[in-house]
Amino acid sequence: MPELPEVETVRRGLVPVMEGRVIERAQVNRADLRWPFPERMADRLTGARVLALRRRSKYILADLSTGETLLVHLGMSGRMLISPPPVSLPPDASERDEQRETLGEWHHHHPAPEKHDHVVFDMEGGARVTFNDARRFGAMDLMPTEGAEAHMLLAGLGPEPLGNGFDESYLVERLKGKNTPVKSALLDQRLIAGLGNIYVCETLYRARIHPATKAGALKRAQVAGLVPIIRDVLAEAITAGGSSLRDYRQADGELGYFQHSFQVYGREGAPCLTAGCGSVIARIVQSGRSSFYCPTCQR
Repeated sequence: MPELPEVETVRRGLVPVMEGRVIERAQVNRADLRWPFPERMADRLTGARVLALRRRSKYILADLSTGETLLVHLGMSGRMLISPPPVSLPPDASERDEQRETLGEWHHHHPAPEKHDHVVFDMEGGARVTFNDARRFGAMDLMPTEGAEAHMLLAGLGPEPLGNGFDESYLVERLKGKNTPVKSALLDQRLIAGLGNIYVCETLYRARIHPATKAGALKRAQVAGLVPIIRDVLAEAITAGGSSLRDYRQADGELGYFQHSFQVYGREGAPCLTAGCGSVIARIVQSGRSSFYCPTCQR
């Protein structure tokens, strides 16, 4: 499932074609995904201007001129794909050939609809944004912008790990006395919003903390050290366009590249990358999820 960096990468990709622009036509091709779509969703979206595109945890939120906010959750395989506006070619033949060479033929027409294109937005300016979801675990909802944070999917979320509400004092207080493994604690969306399995594994490796260590047993200095590491891991992943695992793609269809920087995740049996360590990456299962770690570096 896409985590914070992947969702943030998609949001940033959508901003140039959606933010500040009118949804000239919304098309909804089925009644539901993970849950039923809101009543008259296509009608409520058509003609609305997207005032702002923001992210909360793993959700994209589009604030609309109608006073409603569209919530988008990518689920396991959901993709928001952009088809650029058709290009008007100049009448002169030589100029047409030059522009085709520069832009490529694919810029001139929107692609044919695919089987799993469930929601389509034709935007002011000619771009098309398509929500494609083969497994249909994604979701969309409409809610009043005022009070949107009270939505059932958002109300219980903790602070954003890249925001001002997430700092050393907060994390020390929230982990104090916890008897759960630190890996499980950091995955708790009520404690920190948006962290998932990949980036928690990478964070704990950099912090040299075993994933099964009880959260409440960590020293204050260890907890304090987690905050900048979490921020660094997420920032690096966003810069790399996220991690392309299974179905994830950026909004322009390109792959993310942070998976090439994984130090532990998915590397079971491979050598630890710490100079002089000599150990190999191990895997344990915690609450049904794989945790990757170095037995030597993370004791």
